[in-house]
Amino acid sequence: MRVDYTGAIRSGQCWVAEIDDRIVGMLVLVPADGYLHLDTIAVAPEAQGRGVGSRLLAFADEQASAGEFAEVRLYTNAAMTENLAYYARHGYRETHRSEEHGFRRVFFSKDLR
Repeated sequence: MRVDYTGAIRSGQCWVAEIDDRIVGMLVLVPADGYLHLDTIAVAPEAQGRGVGSRLLAFADEQASAGEFAEVRLYTNAAMTENLAYYARHGYRETHRSEEHGFRRVFFSKDLR
């Protein structure tokens, strides 16, 4: 993965989740043409199952609404089957699948209207 997290932090696109003053999750949100792109979301293994991911997704919705975006989009690797069900449980619907840069990706969208 070649993500410029320093650039994302400097541009105000990166947020973190903390528990007991420890960073346990993060997400990168990138404004796009007509929607907010959830570029990265991650939760530390020791914090998984504690609602951190759900709260980060809710935060993405809040940021989209505040930025007057009616939609949040994301994609995940098709091999990460647990993610497919997770995003569906949080209101995302699968829009399509394709192969990009050697990865089989599954694309999702959440309508906030």
